[in-house]
Amino acid sequence: MPVSARSLPPDLAARPFTLAEARLAGVSRSRLARVPAPWHGARSPRPATDVVGRCLDLLPVLPAGSVFSHATAWQLWDADPPRGLPSPDALHVLVPGLFMPPRRAGVAGHRTGAPPATVILYRLPVVTAETAWTQFGARLDVAELVVAGDALLRRQHPISTLARLHQTVDQLAPGTRGSRRLREGLSLLRPGTDSCMESRLRLLLRAAGLPDPEVNRCVLDRLGNPVARPDLSYPEARLAIEYDGDVHRTDRTTWRRDITRRRDLETLGWRVITCTADDLQLPRSALHAIHTALAESARMHAS
Repeated sequence: MPVSARSLPPDLAARPFTLAEARLAGVSRSRLARVPAPWHGARSPRPATDVVGRCLDLLPVLPAGSVFSHATAWQLWDADPPRGLPSPDALHVLVPGLFMPPRRAGVAGHRTGAPPATVILYRLPVVTAETAWTQFGARLDVAELVVAGDALLRRQHPISTLARLHQTVDQLAPGTRGSRRLREGLSLLRPGTDSCMESRLRLLLRAAGLPDPEVNRCVLDRLGNPVARPDLSYPEARLAIEYDGDVHRTDRTTWRRDITRRRDLETLGWRVITCTADDLQLPRSALHAIHTALAESARMHAS
């Protein structure tokens, strides 16, 4: 137990608390001086090491009914962040309309008229993941809304569903800023993705006029056994498109698995095109390769 915590009553030694609570518990000013002050009006016997700890430290000095929202809720839901989030490192707090939004360094305050859908995560009041996504509608473009939405629908441990996202958007008040972008983004979401970059690559193909690829569709061998699950694919053309981040280069196990998967796909007559972050910045070469492969497949099927 930290030295500062040993001088506190048991009720205060293990959690953040307000100065008012300390006075009621009979804690002297000299004892309080040894306890870290993460926020004005608050003391915390244990230093925060992550976003959960920072939120717990702030919670005691927030108005009643406050909830963590926007980018902070996104972090608490452990969803991959889209690009362009405003004040991503600040703690975003949504307060009821009766209160003024908090004005503190490191805190982004917001005010709401209607209470948002809220859950408890890590002992913190947090807006639902679906609500957090809709809160991005006023600030993000459609592409990054899709990236964020796909992150909620990820293949492993999905956080939400298309149905819940549709329901949340349908319940938005008329005239909500960004609602048109949210509805457009909804039509482009695809469940089962593995990464934000995979979503950006899919949107790049769409913007280039190419057909929408399948997302992480399992490829079977002639006996019906699973062989691989390409990031993106055009099954009729037997074309697999993989996005390789740095981990595919630096992690030996991943690198070897990639080689085996590619060999297995090619044995079944598939073509594999691998893309990197450079291809998202300068896509001409990758798009040409994909377009050529699809055109060749179409000619073969036509002959």
